Amino acid sequence: MGIADCKWWWDFLGGGTQRRGGAETRRRGGVEAWRGGGIDVVFYLWNMKLRIDVLAKICEIPGAPGHEEAVTGYLKAQLSPYISHFHIDGMGNLTCTIPGKSEKSIMVAAHMDEIGFMVTHIEPQGSLRITPLGGFDPKTLTAQRVWVHGKKDVLGVMGSKPIHIMDAEERNKAPKISDFFIDLGLPYEEVIQLVSIGDVVTRERDLVQMGPCVNAKSLDNRVSVYVLMETLIALAEKPLPFTFHGVFTVQEEVGIRGAQAAALRLNPHFGLGLDTTIAYDVPGAAAHEQVTSLGKGVAIKWMDASAIAHPSMVKYLKSRAIERQIPWQPEILTAGGTDTAAIQRFNPGGAITGALSIPTRHIHQVIEMCHTTDIEAAIDLLSDSILHLDAFPQS
Repeated sequence: MGIADCKWWWDFLGGGTQRRGGAETRRRGGVEAWRGGGIDVVFYLWNMKLRIDVLAKICEIPGAPGHEEAVTGYLKAQLSPYISHFHIDGMGNLTCTIPGKSEKSIMVAAHMDEIGFMVTHIEPQGSLRITPLGGFDPKTLTAQRVWVHGKKDVLGVMGSKPIHIMDAEERNKAPKISDFFIDLGLPYEEVIQLVSIGDVVTRERDLVQMGPCVNAKSLDNRVSVYVLMETLIALAEKPLPFTFHGVFTVQEEVGIRGAQAAALRLNPHFGLGLDTTIAYDVPGAAAHEQVTSLGKGVAIKWMDASAIAHPSMVKYLKSRAIERQIPWQPEILTAGGTDTAAIQRFNPGGAITGALSIPTRHIHQVIEMCHTTDIEAAIDLLSDSILHLDAFPQS
């Protein structure tokens, strides 16, 4: 029996029946059912308000730490129709400002950089030796394609010693970064015309949709870049109680560096970090290890290894989420850190700071996964919290 023959299904879909070339179509929420010509089809149209094509583009643009300029250029082009106040500082942070009624301000930071590598040596046969820019689990590098950004972008693969010729000791050892090299498939003479010591390398992988999820490289932290960009667009014409500085920061993956410079310049009263967090909701994980789960909403941070969120900010974010019925979940991350720490500390007297996080599976791999419900919730809660910041509890 086809789904469209089930009365309860059609009752669920309810509302608005459309005719499409003799076929009957009904839609509700994230589901569309189509019936005609003896064929029943159901399409899952999750979170249609998200611009997945824009998110995909943001994820695919190369931007290793210290080399984020292509991302900056794309964001400026996207935001210029809405934002008139831009500032790029000496480190490369892009600050987009919407003036508010008060002299006080809120700084929201999302880092643009992605983990990558830098070329340190060219072998006589043309292979490249590299050093990491950011944190990698070496075992995830096996059988991956990369882009080497030399005089032009050159496609390469991560190579290592074949298991067939490893001895027993080598087979039982965990891989190290130094075990890998980049093979460009080119002779040395051609490689040195295209690649130099100091060129950066990024990973190659397109964004794909998997049911209600998106899967791509660099969702850490390009999904937060997307969330901040959409929030700036949504609030561009709104009367804000406080000036809103949306800062797309640099070099977070190598030590939260860009956010420090931005916070020192802006000296915000309030701050929010915007980043991904661990979603270890997978087979074999104990409940206390999961941190967050996909599809349960945006995460409100209590703490990570670099910052403890201000209790008043946690309370405020929770109250806005509950009042607006935005799905949320708590986050306590016992390792790792984000730009939140820099906003909190790097200004005279500190800032009242918290963080919103997007739950992410398989983090720091080329198969990072986020749920569209959580992304949408992040946009909704961030926008609402900035718009109603005059309701923040005063003490």
